[in-house]
Amino acid sequence: MKKLRTLFLVGVVLLLSGCKFALLDPQGQIAATEKHLFLVAVGLMLLVVVPVIILSFIIPWRYRAKNTKATYAPNWSHSTVLETIWWAIPCVIIGILAYLTWVYTHSLDPYRPLDNPKKPLEIEAIALNWKWLFIYPEQNIASVNYLNIPVGQPVRFYITSDAPMNSLEIPQLAGQIYAMTGMQTKLNIIANRVGTYTGFSSNFSGDGFSGMNFTVGVGTQQEFDEWVAKVKSSNKSLSLLAYNQLTKDSENNPVEYFSSADKDVFKIAIMKYMGMEMHGMACNGAMLAHN
Repeated sequence: MKKLRTLFLVGVVLLLSGCKFALLDPQGQIAATEKHLFLVAVGLMLLVVVPVIILSFIIPWRYRAKNTKATYAPNWSHSTVLETIWWAIPCVIIGILAYLTWVYTHSLDPYRPLDNPKKPLEIEAIALNWKWLFIYPEQNIASVNYLNIPVGQPVRFYITSDAPMNSLEIPQLAGQIYAMTGMQTKLNIIANRVGTYTGFSSNFSGDGFSGMNFTVGVGTQQEFDEWVAKVKSSNKSLSLLAYNQLTKDSENNPVEYFSSADKDVFKIAIMKYMGMEMHGMACNGAMLAHN
């Protein structure tokens, strides 16, 4: 029996060794703050949970039938001291959590610029079926399913979707932000360490959803400049015609680079759905007027 138990524990450890809880391994300022908030919230929760778990063992053992030393009080029903303790502690914890929620809701606002003197690197992200397109307006380049950013420099994403609603997330750098058709959302992040991280869509969007991942390369400014030069050597250009081809459904799409990008791609991706909405509103208004 001992051997089986040992083998079971070893097997569990080996299986878990391949797991990586990204929230507990932050590599960016936003993710590190999220980790701190998570640990504080769990710690506050354990102030209630741990004593309850311990008491759930102590009380049955203390007041078991065979323990003649325990006081038998069948008519006991109230204690002001105990009532005060088990109502006051949860109320205090809820108050602390409410305060933290208020503070961190504002400090972790994805639209809020980061407190950093460096100029942010702007990236336009478009969710497609089933891939991510990243456009660098200042560098006039674009990439599919690959993102490169310099370490220590703020990055500001402008995000939309040219497909069903999606959600962009890079767990080790920041939380998720939705990508929606006809709308623009924002996300501000910064990477504190050089490395390679994983980004993905955390909102189910159809058959190819499982392959809608992208790699995030974080390096020095020199390495970023070298990557930009590499992309500019590509023989592909992201014209509007090339973009229309890119919007076609594809699964497990390989990394692609575009040496130049039409400056209107992101705007067109948003406006074409806004045009549909306006057309729908106009049709509805005409029908109401007719009725």
